[in-house]
Amino acid sequence: SLIELMIALAIGAFLMLGLVRVFSASRTAYQLSEGISRVQENGRFAIEFIQRDLRMVGHMGCVNDQAHLQNAGAFQNRIPAGAAGSGVNFPFGIQAYEATKTSLTTMNLGTAAATWTPALPVAVSDLNPQPGSDILQLRFLASEGAPVDRITVAGTTSTIEIPPARWAALTRDGVAAPDMFGLADCSYVDYFLPTASNAAAGTVTTDSVLERYTPQPQGQTMLYRLESLVYFVGTGASGERALMRARSGTNGVYGQAEELVEGIESIQVQLGLDRNAGSMPADQPSGYIGEFVRPSTMTNTEPGWRAVGAVRLGILASSPNRSTAEQNPNGRSVLGVAFTPEDVDDTRYRFGYESTIALRNRLYGN
Repeated sequence: SLIELMIALAIGAFLMLGLVRVFSASRTAYQLSEGISRVQENGRFAIEFIQRDLRMVGHMGCVNDQAHLQNAGAFQNRIPAGAAGSGVNFPFGIQAYEATKTSLTTMNLGTAAATWTPALPVAVSDLNPQPGSDILQLRFLASEGAPVDRITVAGTTSTIEIPPARWAALTRDGVAAPDMFGLADCSYVDYFLPTASNAAAGTVTTDSVLERYTPQPQGQTMLYRLESLVYFVGTGASGERALMRARSGTNGVYGQAEELVEGIESIQVQLGLDRNAGSMPADQPSGYIGEFVRPSTMTNTEPGWRAVGAVRLGILASSPNRSTAEQNPNGRSVLGVAFTPEDVDDTRYRFGYESTIALRNRLYGN
């Protein structure tokens, strides 16, 4: 009858409404779970990428850059005039640039100014970093080197010979043709750009005079690839913010930046200074961290940057897709800085991750 049909339709509509609500709740829970998973995954990867290279800061062979005598003069003379001190500003092993904040404790990513303190060198600003994120420059000798058999000096040219079978130690981590080198023993290190290199013969030629290692280098004399990296937040392939890394290449100028992790909206940095920072280099570093400071308080002098023995690293990660859930703003705080996303209603899941990294080569390698 008509009444029975109407009752059946009402019951069916009620059941369909229930199914729709169950499906909607399930979809919302899935999107939130997916957003949290992606944020956690991206956050861990970003921290891991950066801290791996941070731990190498100060590595200069068998002793660190606080103990080594260093020669970068001939190296800097080979850098093109417009790029001097930009990508390979040795002997600074680490430098950081603090993004201008809305206040000391807040940051609005949508209105952040594209300014940093200290001011960015030209080679870094040319990478087009996104405002609202600190920037890290790291420089060190690669973890593995090759023993030097012989160094021949002829006039103003030096030729370094290593066992050809050990050349692979200079090309790890995807660097097929090294463009910068460091020659180190346990008391001195020289940085130089090669004029020629021959992997088959195991030779590297430079116009730097390296006579201090002649006539016969000691057993601890090693040839290393020289690394100069910059980490920053840029625009990824998706058009969203992403963690980027650029490596110095020919003549020390930064090459094409590579996207490492998507969804990284900001990097925040605090620098841990040795408690003898005020009296360095006259006094030796103590190996104990006295205080953590913001990069904007640092002066661009060698003793100050060489006193950095630890780094507090914070990142703000967001889900690549909408998570369709509101989030407590407390989750968007990194190292005491509260973040406002560009679109507060974009329903992306965001969370801040922090880590303290010891620069082990400086703290334990004197």
